[in-house]
Amino acid sequence: MKKLVSLILAIALTLSVCAALADAPSGKVMLYSSMQEAQLQAIEKAFEEKYPTVDMEYYYAGGGKLVTKMTTEAQDGGQIASDLVWLGDPSDYEAFKANGWLEPYISPETEHIAKEYIDADGYYTAGRLVTMGIAWFIGVDEADAPKTWNDLLDPKWNNQIIMTDPSQASTTKYWMAAMMQNPKYGEAYFQALKDNGVELESGTTATHNRVADASYQVGICLDYVSANLIAEGSPMAFHYTTEDVITMTSPIAIIKGCANPDNARLLMDFILSKEGQEVLVANNLVSVRDDVEMQVDTSAIAAINMEVDYADLGANLQNYLDTFNKIFGK
Repeated sequence: MKKLVSLILAIALTLSVCAALADAPSGKVMLYSSMQEAQLQAIEKAFEEKYPTVDMEYYYAGGGKLVTKMTTEAQDGGQIASDLVWLGDPSDYEAFKANGWLEPYISPETEHIAKEYIDADGYYTAGRLVTMGIAWFIGVDEADAPKTWNDLLDPKWNNQIIMTDPSQASTTKYWMAAMMQNPKYGEAYFQALKDNGVELESGTTATHNRVADASYQVGICLDYVSANLIAEGSPMAFHYTTEDVITMTSPIAIIKGCANPDNARLLMDFILSKEGQEVLVANNLVSVRDDVEMQVDTSAIAAINMEVDYADLGANLQNYLDTFNKIFGK
């Protein structure tokens, strides 16, 4: 009798496991992202540990290259070969919406995300906060390091400043456009920056490395990329500007007509969840949630954030980039 009961229990357990596996998500999900590979790998590892029957894949490149890739794939009624996109520049997403490339989706995880970080039409939600600031090689005394954008115009930094080409990186493009639209800076600022010998680098990581190896004393850099290098022992430092801080919400969105819509929603929910955001924070990124502990004081940064006209960026981004390229002879 005991053997019969044990057999029945074993069969029931097997059936239960089979049913659970049948209900579990499966297949794959593809993400296009300009985020650094170390962070993408951390998300991939955590997601696949939570959902072992789903294979997460990603394609990593600079924001400009990814926008070009998406445009090429979407031409002539084609399908973008990704399930989600996660870039640094929120203004890109207005163009994506206008092009009909995005599928609206409001994640249940947005309960802990400020409404300002969510598209009013539900097409995209901020996945992290990224802030541009100033990095310097540690041979420069911190007291002397530039503290404002105008400090970069000081002749003592002539030919000692590096930044990423805005046409290659969505985060730098956003920073450039926000500065260009602001009457306090505008075209005149970038002409002055060019006149002070600022150099352009082709990629975000390369820009930061040029500061870390002392090729340039100062860089217009990102907080999290700088934090990654500093944590690895690179001889550089970073701080936010003391005024006119420029923060990007780095949205994530689902591609319309994507091959794996259920898994796209699953991955988006995971990234926006407390668990997913804690993975980002552990990898030197800043969370968009109100229930995740961080070392960065986001309220202090927000208090001195530069006001940005998103509608203007959406309408005039290419014009700003064209102006920048003309100044820099590109």
